[in-house]
Amino acid sequence: MGAEREARACAAFYGALGHGGPGRAALCCLRSLRLFAGSTAKRCRDKHLEEALLLARALSEELQVLGEAEARPLLRCVLAFQLEASGSSSAFHKLEQIVTQLAVGQEALLSQEVGALLAGLAPHGEVLSPEELQAVCMYIEESSLGRDHWRQNLAPLLQRLAATLRRVLQSQPAPSGTWGYLAVKACLQLFQALPKDVAPLAWNAATKSETLQSILGLLLEVVAGKAPNKDTQLLAGTALSMLVNTAPQPQSGASAALALFQLTDQGAGELRFGELVVENPSVLDPARLERLVLSRGLLTCCKGDILSCQLDSLTQQACLLVDVLFPAVHALNKEQKDCHYYCFQVLALWLRRLQENLPELWRLRGGRILAEDTELLQQLTQLLWDNAETPVEGVSEFIQSSFRLLLEIYDLECQHFKDQERPLYQGMLQRAVSMPWQIKARYVPLCAIVPYMGSQQVLDTYPDLPQHLLSCLATNHLCPVATELYRALVRQQRSEGPGGTEEALAERWARRWLPLLCQALRSPLPILQSNAANHLLVWTLRQLPATHALLAAQFDGQDAAALRAWVSLLRAQKSIAGTLPLQGEALARLRTCLRAREEGVRLAALGLLCCSPSSGQALSGTEEQLLREFLPLNLTGDTSAFRQLLQAAMRKALVRLRDSALARLRGKAPVEWGEEAGQPDQAVGFVEWLLQLSISSLTPGANYQRKKTALLLLAAILETCTDTWSPERKKGQPPRTMAALLSHARQSGCWDFFSRPNLLALLSCLQDSTNEIRDLASELLVRYFPAAFPSSLAPALLQLAQDALSSPRVQEAEAGAVVMKTILQKSDGSTVKILALETEAAQTPPNHGLCFAQHLLRMLQAQHAAARQDLLRAAAVAPMHGVIAALRRCLLQVPEVAASMRAAESAQSWQEFLTSLVTTVRDITSLLLGALQSPGADEQAAAPSFADMGNAIGSLITLGKGQQEEEDSVLLSEEHSLILTCCWVSVKEIGLLLGGLAELLLLPVLPAGAGPLLTLANLQTAARVFQEVLLRCRHWGAVEGCSMGFTKFCAALLNHPDTELQAIPRTMLDQGLEALSGPRSSSITRRAAGFPMLFLCIVSGENPAQARPLLTRCIQTLLALASTALPQDWDQTLDLPQVCALHVLQTLVRGAGLGSALLRHTTPMVALALQGLGSPCWAMRNAAIQLFSALTSRLLGQKRSRAEGCPAEGLSLPAFLGQHPQLGAVLLAELGAATTGGARLRPALHAVLTLLAQLQPGPDGPDSPSARFLEPLLGLAASPIYAVRAMAAKALVPVVPPPRRPALLLRLAQQLPAPGGVRSHNALHGHLLQMQALLAPAPGSDGLPAEALRPVALQLEARGWLFTPTQRCPLVRAAFLQVLALLPASLSPGFAQSIREAISTELGGLTLGKEPQCAELQVGSAVLHQTMARFACSEAARLADSERIGAVCSLLRQPNPDVQLAIFSWVIEGEGEECKELEKALQLTLLENLQSVLRDRRNKEFLKLYLEALMHLCRNLSSWSPEASPKLQGSSSACVEMLLLMMETEHPGPDLFFQALCAASLLLTLGFGDEDSPLVWRWCAALEACSRSVSAEVLRLAAACSLQTAGMEVLRQSLGAAHPWLIPVALRVINVGIHLLQDEEQEVRHEASAFASLMQHGAGEPGGDGCVFVQGNVGLLGLLQLLPREFGHHPETFSSLLQHLPVLDLRGIVEELEANKAPSLYKEDEPNVFAEPAVLAQQLLPFLLQLLEKVPDASLLRASTLRWLEAAGPGVLQDLQYCKHLWSQEAVARWWMKALGCAKLRAALVTLLVRARLVAHALRVLGESHGAVLGLGCGAQELEQELALVQGLLAQHGLAPAPSQGDVPRELGSPPGND
Repeated sequence: MGAEREARACAAFYGALGHGGPGRAALCCLRSLRLFAGSTAKRCRDKHLEEALLLARALSEELQVLGEAEARPLLRCVLAFQLEASGSSSAFHKLEQIVTQLAVGQEALLSQEVGALLAGLAPHGEVLSPEELQAVCMYIEESSLGRDHWRQNLAPLLQRLAATLRRVLQSQPAPSGTWGYLAVKACLQLFQALPKDVAPLAWNAATKSETLQSILGLLLEVVAGKAPNKDTQLLAGTALSMLVNTAPQPQSGASAALALFQLTDQGAGELRFGELVVENPSVLDPARLERLVLSRGLLTCCKGDILSCQLDSLTQQACLLVDVLFPAVHALNKEQKDCHYYCFQVLALWLRRLQENLPELWRLRGGRILAEDTELLQQLTQLLWDNAETPVEGVSEFIQSSFRLLLEIYDLECQHFKDQERPLYQGMLQRAVSMPWQIKARYVPLCAIVPYMGSQQVLDTYPDLPQHLLSCLATNHLCPVATELYRALVRQQRSEGPGGTEEALAERWARRWLPLLCQALRSPLPILQSNAANHLLVWTLRQLPATHALLAAQFDGQDAAALRAWVSLLRAQKSIAGTLPLQGEALARLRTCLRAREEGVRLAALGLLCCSPSSGQALSGTEEQLLREFLPLNLTGDTSAFRQLLQAAMRKALVRLRDSALARLRGKAPVEWGEEAGQPDQAVGFVEWLLQLSISSLTPGANYQRKKTALLLLAAILETCTDTWSPERKKGQPPRTMAALLSHARQSGCWDFFSRPNLLALLSCLQDSTNEIRDLASELLVRYFPAAFPSSLAPALLQLAQDALSSPRVQEAEAGAVVMKTILQKSDGSTVKILALETEAAQTPPNHGLCFAQHLLRMLQAQHAAARQDLLRAAAVAPMHGVIAALRRCLLQVPEVAASMRAAESAQSWQEFLTSLVTTVRDITSLLLGALQSPGADEQAAAPSFADMGNAIGSLITLGKGQQEEEDSVLLSEEHSLILTCCWVSVKEIGLLLGGLAELLLLPVLPAGAGPLLTLANLQTAARVFQEVLLRCRHWGAVEGCSMGFTKFCAALLNHPDTELQAIPRTMLDQGLEALSGPRSSSITRRAAGFPMLFLCIVSGENPAQARPLLTRCIQTLLALASTALPQDWDQTLDLPQVCALHVLQTLVRGAGLGSALLRHTTPMVALALQGLGSPCWAMRNAAIQLFSALTSRLLGQKRSRAEGCPAEGLSLPAFLGQHPQLGAVLLAELGAATTGGARLRPALHAVLTLLAQLQPGPDGPDSPSARFLEPLLGLAASPIYAVRAMAAKALVPVVPPPRRPALLLRLAQQLPAPGGVRSHNALHGHLLQMQALLAPAPGSDGLPAEALRPVALQLEARGWLFTPTQRCPLVRAAFLQVLALLPASLSPGFAQSIREAISTELGGLTLGKEPQCAELQVGSAVLHQTMARFACSEAARLADSERIGAVCSLLRQPNPDVQLAIFSWVIEGEGEECKELEKALQLTLLENLQSVLRDRRNKEFLKLYLEALMHLCRNLSSWSPEASPKLQGSSSACVEMLLLMMETEHPGPDLFFQALCAASLLLTLGFGDEDSPLVWRWCAALEACSRSVSAEVLRLAAACSLQTAGMEVLRQSLGAAHPWLIPVALRVINVGIHLLQDEEQEVRHEASAFASLMQHGAGEPGGDGCVFVQGNVGLLGLLQLLPREFGHHPETFSSLLQHLPVLDLRGIVEELEANKAPSLYKEDEPNVFAEPAVLAQQLLPFLLQLLEKVPDASLLRASTLRWLEAAGPGVLQDLQYCKHLWSQEAVARWWMKALGCAKLRAALVTLLVRARLVAHALRVLGESHGAVLGLGCGAQELEQELALVQGLLAQHGLAPAPSQGDVPRELGSPPGND
């Protein structure tokens, strides 16, 4: 605190000078400096330093005229602040500027003060502390005066550095890594900054320094591994290199460097470094990193002349760079597997230094360095290829730069020595092309080669490149390299065609790349579309502007893909041009995009509206209008990604509005023609509209999607349009002139962001049932709203929080915890007084945080006491987990509480509190875990079984109820669930709380003099709690939560400098390992999920940057234990130690926190798992297979999501073997044993094959390590086990690179036997499976070329007998046919025809259940027939030949179910979609046979597949052929009748019901007359039954699909005058559409929106060609608009719409709230959580009012309205009176805060207000007299006044919008622009 002391003295000095002169300015500067020192956020510190610098510039002139005495205090003070800021380079540099500014004219004084300051470092000894070392480093690096001081005091500084390094290296245990790192850093900077001063001490015998010699020895010890920190070791290498640089001659430095390398190679001896002589350190690094450290240091900073000068001690022409460093680098990359990153960094550095020193090396060598025949070039290229696929993070960048540097050096040498032949390029290109496209390493060398070989040659050599780039763009980890390669090729193309016009360049580009970019931009895969638009499109348009016209011509369609691509093109154009005029056809199309069903299209269009190259560009009127139409309809976006992107886009729009308005207010923005003059008012109005929209969407009745989107929009508004400054954020801070815009808005009566209604809306969100809504609302309240809640709200909020904390429901208790934390952060003195009054505390604690914490602790202790008395009752009314969660949030998530804990004045109080807290949670844990154990059970035993827990809970229930428990039930009673929830959730929360406390309180530095907040005893108690939970608990949720806390706990202890604390987790690990290997009395791993987690948490806590001794010891112990032989008489009921060890190893492997630290142990673990698979003990085999599965995931990486669009990716086999060379030997040994071991079973074999099958093929190289696997895998073809044969075939694929496959296939084909030569059917079958696997095309490729496979096909044709009946095995015949199916283009026409004829003959001769030419049924014949049928279908589709198509149709008519099912499945899989003729013929055949199939519908599975195939063939109504109706021969009504009868009476399963309803709907579209009206009514009834929320999802989907087909036909015919009976049906169909558009499943809503889209496209037109499917909310709006327009005068329309208004008992809901009963554990789920009755009621209101306007003109409508008014009017009036009476009373204050979050109450109130408005409007339309006639007792005007009064009362309590804001929700029901 020296700076603060100097600041006080300085303030006193200048304060005494008075307010005039420099004193005042000095005090202002001093204030800024003190604010800087007191701030923690970097932005705040920078801001205060900037202010101080400005003041210093103004002050410097005044200080110049003063004497030293007046200037000295300020200088001394600034220097003290600078010394304390030495940990931050930027702050130190800024303070150096301030010092320099203040010292103008006083340089001597400044030098004197700096000297005195630095001389005072280490006043009490020779050893420098870490802080003093930091200061030394900073003054050497940043301060010229500091360097001058150290130059004059070099000897004492060296002595202190030597003493410090010695202390660091000799201390036991080793101190923190920072101290040693800083000591080495100080040496490094000293050698770097003062080389001329250091040189004589090292290189001159007369002036050599013993101290420097000592430092050299100590640095060598660090390099040898004595420092535990790898970073310190690496820095020591750089420091030695800097010392080498001080050599006066290059040869001297090179000799010293060579001596360093020789020392590390030879071991013992002495080192002569110039004139310094040191002994080789005895310490040896177990990791052997010395060569890496020295190489990296020399390559990083050693001078070029030292690296390239001739070494006298080696052969002639030898130099350090090539002859010493390269062999070291090569050896490192071959041997060192633990430091991949640094090894490749060294390789890249070596190539860069080689390039820099090429001229000197050419002169030294007299020729090329990388000539073709040199070993150096071969080693370099081999090194790069061998490691090109290394998965270690960061290595790929080094590989990329190394390839580029290698080719640059090669090209420079070829140019210099005029060599025209450059075979390296061609060899590298061929090798890259031979690799599979999924391997990232393929594209890195291609990028590097393009500039040297030209784009044309690369593309000619690699014709599939564009298609492969497309696949890469759909894969996240391949996208960057694919983008880079595309850009390199296009850039090269442009440079190769100079002189041409832009249009010519664009045409040249289009020939290669236009199909690629169009396919990517139109792709249905979001990731592919997005990557193409972001990474390729904009760049292409910038490079080649003329490509815009070519692209635009490709995207003029109306399908979603074309729209999305068109918007992407517009956006790219806007980002380049800056503006984009929207008018005419473009505007209409953009509006279509904003209403499209696909989220991607809508988001792209929104992004186009909101984005702009300049944030100051105002929104145009068109853009704003489109946003006002779009946002209300898109608040219920389904996906999180949609909501996040919506918020991001709106944030951009708000920034544009804000910045353009501010520019206009400042008068800097010119008024452009056509722009509104009042542009700030436009911004204010739009933001106000958006604010009201967001707030109105936060009602409890809204669904999760709407609330989340509204909160995100509100966050964007508050972040953008308030002046709240957030220090922790680097971007997005409000402009300095924001106050002017806020003032302007508030003068207009807008932007009251923190009004009471807005506050109440957010408070209602705090009671939401989801974490996301609660946390986001709390964050907004805390960050933006005023510092304290209004005093009128605080008591009610506090009561709400305390009630919720006592709820047994987890969501409610968590909500209470969030509310309590929010109150704490927004509390003032009045809240604290309330708490003090509640607890009758004698004195109030010194701060709010402690007061809240103590209050919660008292609550917890009271609940604990209640639980000890009666756990059952406590679990129902005071279950503890809520209070623990509140404590966790208040203590760990509130920054002010953490700051209070670190304050010296409150440390004592916090210590006492924490001790009490730890003791309490220990007691609670013991109580809860003990309660779940049977009475009398041993507390130290393993976790109780389910039966034990059930008995224990039964005893508690009996005790709590005081009666005998009822008989056992299959379902758990609510009492059981209450106790379990209370126990497990409380235990989980305790773990999270204790872990978070350790993490928070152990890592920061506490104030001097204060003891630790968590004492050693507290920590030991917490450790016992964790141990008890993990050993005695087996509820996975509790274990997982507790494990998260325990990992933090262990990390805090293991990284703490106190050795006693470090020993706690180490001791626990030792105890765990001892318990694991001890005798078993009961099961641990099967019954206690927590036991393995104990080990994982402890080893995960180790510092990942350092060695992991605990992990290594743990794994070695477990491996040794698991390898122990099983005892002869093991007990199957007990866990064996070996089994336990395997389970723990599996847990460690699956642990996400250990990452690459486990890779070094994978080989012995894989060997152990394979050994365990052969164990005679089932538990051992079970554990081994789980371990192997975990290892496979760890070795191969996680499977990427399907959304990335890459079905096959991953490591190649050679790369895998390169990373784990010893593992390859283990796998190969297992394969070898399987092939040579005879018929003996090998349990581990299948696992090995599975692992190999998941790899990718590698490049085709002569010495590929994968070649060793080929023969063993081929040998497994003869395995007697089918699964082994099948998996061996799959494993063969990665072993054989694609170029080598034709030769292997030919070899396998030649081995197929001639007739009578079959020795083993297994071997034959296995060979065919292997051929099939090799022929199958890889995903994203077209397979092997047909010409290359022609010899293979000839061999197969010669062995065609394998398909004939002569070959008696059906499975062999089927496999042979499957191989032929993969060679359609290579077979000769005659042979193919003979196969087709043989299939027709054999299948044509089949009768049901009988084989041709075979008396008995053969095993596998069904497989053969199905394969034949599928082959016939594929050939018919390929050839599109009428004869083949007819043959397939005739197969379908035969009564053989195997053949028919095969054809159905082939159709359903979409195999024949390319051949429309075949689809049409199959469609007609299925329709023709439909009636007979429906008559005989005993086989339901067959019928389902039949109907599914039919529906697939008729998937588009436009695909109906004119022959369809005649084929049905008038039987369509009979078919519909049978389908409806089946649905009504036979109770088919959901899947068959789906197909039946869709088929019936399809048949109805063929037309129906008046005579079919009963069928239509029955169909409509089935549709309504399926559309109910309680129906299964598949049935609701069937209803939605049926709407599209028959629903459209019903509506089309009902609009004509010919069928009046159809109008009620049409109304019911529209009602079904409205229901389904609110369904909770997105797929159902999408299908229903298609129906609404077709209706909007043209209600009177058949078909839907050119129709753009709209989003669900737009579709709903369209249906509501259709009703008044087309059916407005029909009497049933009004009542059908009224059905959608919810009927709720308002009084019953209020009475339930008033009763305030203890909630039950479970509440009934809503059948449809997406539906929003309250929102829909508001949306329906304008359409209902519109219908009422038609009453005077329609007598039938008038009568139905009167009936409704008579029935509903009195109830509405009574409810209004009830509300008026209720919310006028004071008593409502007791429960109104709870009412604020009640969704049912809000829905009931909204519905009441809507009904009241309808009643008032009906009275106005019908005439005032009807009020009296109907007995309402009032007219329209009185009712409207009453309504306004009630709504005003409700608005005061946050339960309704204010009457003036009533039009905001109606925005949802307004027509959005043009229809």
